[in-house]
Amino acid sequence: MSPARSLKSPEVFGEAGPSGAGLEPIGATGSVGRWRQRTPVRVRGVGPMSGRMEGKVALVTGAARGQGRSHAVRLAEEGANIIAVDVCQDMGSIPYSMATPDDLEVTAERVREFGRQAVTGQADVRDAAALEYVVRQGVDELGGLDAVCANAGVFATGRLEDITIDAWNEVLSVNLTGTWITCKVAIPFLRVGGAGGSIVVTSSTAGVRGLPNSGHYVASKHGVIGMMRTLANELAAESIRVNAVLPTSCDTPMLHNDALYSLFLPGAEHPSREEFADAAIRTHTLPVAWVDPLDVSNAVLFLASDEARYITGAILPVDAGSGQR
Repeated sequence: MSPARSLKSPEVFGEAGPSGAGLEPIGATGSVGRWRQRTPVRVRGVGPMSGRMEGKVALVTGAARGQGRSHAVRLAEEGANIIAVDVCQDMGSIPYSMATPDDLEVTAERVREFGRQAVTGQADVRDAAALEYVVRQGVDELGGLDAVCANAGVFATGRLEDITIDAWNEVLSVNLTGTWITCKVAIPFLRVGGAGGSIVVTSSTAGVRGLPNSGHYVASKHGVIGMMRTLANELAAESIRVNAVLPTSCDTPMLHNDALYSLFLPGAEHPSREEFADAAIRTHTLPVAWVDPLDVSNAVLFLASDEARYITGAILPVDAGSGQR
């Protein structure tokens, strides 16, 4: 088995690199227009693997890249075996390319570098039968299911009065219905051991506020929080905890594309990453333009672990203070 790769390596997350996750001042401190990107500090546990997920099995959807890959790798680093699922194909109304089967295999390789097992499968979270097949295959091979990270999601833009019905349905069906299907498929497997379990759903800072020009995304993420709170009540007697993480802008392909940049810089033609950073930093109280996937993964890990054994129905923002704006 190859030695564990340090999470300081940007290739763990399959992105272009970590530059831009934080900014440092150039010249006068506090001048929003005078910041440059810097490499972020990646927060990890001190010392060797602490085993917070030792002996457990975790399902991660949207696992081929971005936040999903980061969650799978972080959970594996703490001892979990992983069932990694992704659709690995583009969608009609989504303005950026989706992950590929090769991306999903890279996630599995990163998990195995920590000496953990990974079962992968291509499935659309909107397809309950396909998802259940992959999850059952993983449970049979790995011996059970203890934690679920319902992370798969998409983003698109448009004014509510202008987007098509098909575009509305595509975003809602992935982000809300797909999250519900993931939970619905996973719950019977969590229930088998009789020892409870954890479900962490991915909402967004857009799940607790109204934002213009992405109303179908906003509606879907509000819905995820309502669903989470209902499930937390329905499953509490069986010690199955259900919580949500609410990331702000996060350094993944969902963020870094022309369609999203245009929301922050309307009228600009092909704005640069640096120009976008100047605009994005204004949405946060902390001096960062976006967070790193690992920042969200550490929150997911906490909620999935026994450290959060009496936490359910909670929303955990990873938002660089945007909720204080």
